Amino acid sequence: MKNYRHIFFDLDRTLWDFDAAAEVAFEMIYDQYNLKALGIPSAHEFHEIYHPINAKMWELYREDKITKEFLCRERFVQPLAVYDIHDVELADNLGRDYEYHSPRIIRLIPGTMELLDYLKPKYHLHLITNGFQEIQHTKLGGSGMEPYFDTLTVSEEVGVKKPNPEIFRFALRKAKATAEESIMIGDEMEVDIDGARAAGIDQIFFNAAGTVHEGSTTYEVKSLLDIKGIL
Repeated sequence: MKNYRHIFFDLDRTLWDFDAAAEVAFEMIYDQYNLKALGIPSAHEFHEIYHPINAKMWELYREDKITKEFLCRERFVQPLAVYDIHDVELADNLGRDYEYHSPRIIRLIPGTMELLDYLKPKYHLHLITNGFQEIQHTKLGGSGMEPYFDTLTVSEEVGVKKPNPEIFRFALRKAKATAEESIMIGDEMEVDIDGARAAGIDQIFFNAAGTVHEGSTTYEVKSLLDIKGIL
């Protein structure tokens, strides 16, 4: 095993339970805007429709095919259109309030704080994320995770997004680390693992669902606490 000194984490769905926080945020905006009166049966159903649309928007955003502003609007315009609601102002309001509430609803992946407590005395910890800068800082500050990390690299400051290897190289320079002494932990094979490998960084694929995949990774775990057996 290499003598790792620097550990880089993805944030959303690796440490931060993005989907659990989003469910609660949708309940809040559903009630706030009385969406039931507009013909949307439940917050859960609305979120279920939103989820794949949001995933597609993020894919296009990672590929630099749409802007941040288009993503934030369209991911609510399209779900509303399913219910024959064509109200851009409502979509903008939902997006604004969702972005306010979701990073303030603290939901962490099981084992997050125990793992950080275990790793912090032994390694330099860092984050690399494609999320929006102001939102990611809010998540870290409110959850108590911020003191564990020496650096935070957000795609907005770099100008490229994971899996582009340049964001990983930028994060290495920011951390004053080399690829050889570093390892990346993330939940997305293409975005986190393939990107890190392209930058010469070893990887731990956090595959909680046990998804079958064709890509290769240095290590693979189903639970965050399984990482304690590697590092």
